[in-house]
Amino acid sequence: MKKLYIETYGCQMNVNDTEVIFAILAKEGYQRTENIEEADVIMANTCSVRDNAEQRIWGRVDQFNLQRKNRKVVIGILGCMAERLKDALLDTHKVDIVAGPDAYRSLPRLLKAVSDGNPQIDVMLSREETYADINPVRIDKNGVSAYISIMRGCNNVCSYCVVPYTRGAERSRDAHTIVREACDCLAKGYKEVTLLGQNVDSYHWQSGEEDVNFAQLLEMVAQVSPELRVRFSTSNPQDFSDEVIELMAKYENICKHIHFPVQSGSNRMLEKMRRRYSREWYLERVAKIRSVIPDCGLTTDVIAGFCSETEEDHKETLSLFEEVCFDTAFMFYYSERPGTLAARKYPDDVDLETKTRRLNEIIALQNKMSLKSYKKDIGKRFRVLVEGPSKKNPEELCGRASNNKMCVFPDTCHKAGDYVDVEVVNCTSATLLCKLV
Repeated sequence: MKKLYIETYGCQMNVNDTEVIFAILAKEGYQRTENIEEADVIMANTCSVRDNAEQRIWGRVDQFNLQRKNRKVVIGILGCMAERLKDALLDTHKVDIVAGPDAYRSLPRLLKAVSDGNPQIDVMLSREETYADINPVRIDKNGVSAYISIMRGCNNVCSYCVVPYTRGAERSRDAHTIVREACDCLAKGYKEVTLLGQNVDSYHWQSGEEDVNFAQLLEMVAQVSPELRVRFSTSNPQDFSDEVIELMAKYENICKHIHFPVQSGSNRMLEKMRRRYSREWYLERVAKIRSVIPDCGLTTDVIAGFCSETEEDHKETLSLFEEVCFDTAFMFYYSERPGTLAARKYPDDVDLETKTRRLNEIIALQNKMSLKSYKKDIGKRFRVLVEGPSKKNPEELCGRASNNKMCVFPDTCHKAGDYVDVEVVNCTSATLLCKLV
């Protein structure tokens, strides 16, 4: 039996894709290993969203090739970077297989065809592939939380984003296969599933007389079991409906957390980014969420220094962060991605020094907002799903509350997968410090 080693980079969707790849190749006799030194096949499942992610992969390819000194090894680059840089990867003659996100079913064929000097490539995008019939091989460490892909691709074509070009057009997966996968996770002992999509709110599956939108799918999964927590990511503000908000309030096991990317607080920038909502629309959605679910966790993404961004645009982003007070944020400065609308139409005209300064100002403000948000929870009680021991103290356990905030508490009696009730006694800007109740 051949040993298969895969490194995964980027988002949660890539983690789920890696689980699909392991499942496909397990049927062909490949056994998963976490030890690169014994692998017959070494692969990297890649991300192209930011340039630094791609640069890391080039370095790893060089490291992978060191494994060839003592044995014959097949090296493959999979995912978004494979689709975007197919020619460059093959021209190096360091990679044997290049396969895009819709080509994982072809991996058994590609592996059989590989020979010295005969690299294999399949980066064709599909309008139908959802891998709905594949039962993923879970690669998480604790057996508590699992990812379920509900759709693939994206139709939004935000001007800065490479995803529509690397993952193709949006298509939604059969709702019943999603529910079956959630049931399978529960049967295997998982206590939480996260429904994944580039824009989950635009999920829409039709078959015959069946017509299922995201809110309906969310309810179907929530009804699998009250003991199975349900999360979802990512939401696009323009599509986030009142129906979803009301469902989150209705079902206790739908976690009270929304990842709600804003990208900029400036209407001029939002229009240039092709985000299809305004600052006012975004704030109205936030107000609606908090009126129905007052303690709902809110996190976001933001880009500093997008094309032609002015100091006034930047100040509008800072003011929005102050107004919303996100729990946490993923913050980056703009990195031009070849092939995107922005790369074709808009000069990347904000210098690196200015981008870095603006990003640092956003980070400094968000650190203050995070501490403010976490301090509001002191004295509150939460039900926490234990993930395992705290990284800093083996006498403590950690786990997330429904609002997605990490809780740490002294406990040597419970284990990963248990639900415990805690009271918040203190906090940092990233962790709630708790005691059992």
